[in-house]
Amino acid sequence: MPIPAEGYPLTAAVSPRVQVVEKTDSTNADVLHHLKEESAEWPHLSVLLTTDQRHGRGRMDRSWTAPPETALAVSVVLRVRDLPVTARGWIPLLAGAAMTRAVAAQTPSDTHAVGLKWPNDVQVDGGKICGILAEVAHSDPDAVVVGAGVNTRMAAVDLPVSTATSFEALGLECDDDRLLADFLRDLDEQVQALTKAGGSAAGASLHEKIEELCTTIGSRVRVALPDGSALEGVATRLDKDGRLLVQRDDGSATAVSAGDVVHVR
Repeated sequence: MPIPAEGYPLTAAVSPRVQVVEKTDSTNADVLHHLKEESAEWPHLSVLLTTDQRHGRGRMDRSWTAPPETALAVSVVLRVRDLPVTARGWIPLLAGAAMTRAVAAQTPSDTHAVGLKWPNDVQVDGGKICGILAEVAHSDPDAVVVGAGVNTRMAAVDLPVSTATSFEALGLECDDDRLLADFLRDLDEQVQALTKAGGSAAGASLHEKIEELCTTIGSRVRVALPDGSALEGVATRLDKDGRLLVQRDDGSATAVSAGDVVHVR
């Protein structure tokens, strides 16, 4: 059920619609449903959020759950009619970069390192603090729903895996409203810049900035590909479409558009 959004004034100053729900199975599923039933009521940068998501989904259809009130789940509507379809693969990366900067703004840089693991996992000190899932609305192919789940008040004992972290586990307090406002503003600015540049991330000065945030670049990685095969090598850069270029030991290179990446230590 919708509840008042007065607790998010900074977010409301950026977004035309902020809908807060007490609990839900999936914010992305909710927004996709709303876009099908009442698309005109969900303009660009509309937001649905909760601190109690019961059956969230991540990339590769993984489940994402958290104890109530310990994580922030948010889904954002992006209207991208004027963005070339060929450039829309950058959207998850833009969202990851925006959230990386939003998290970094609340994380002391002298004691913690915040980075982006390709394509859109936000990490602090190597632990995942936020995952992102972007989905095209089938009812409106020019609308993309970007969902993000941020571990905010999750105690270390409740972290689902050893590779996860949270603001609380790091001894930090998250200002949810500021985080969302920073994320939305940054994401919108990047999408507008990419659109203005005709879909060229390099022309929009986004390609290099995202590579700088991406801790995967320069790392030795193992990539589990969707077809079940695996690829290992050094991640060298992003190509013009945002794909990860991985160079094998024999010198050959492969462009990866989807896959589960592990940084090999």
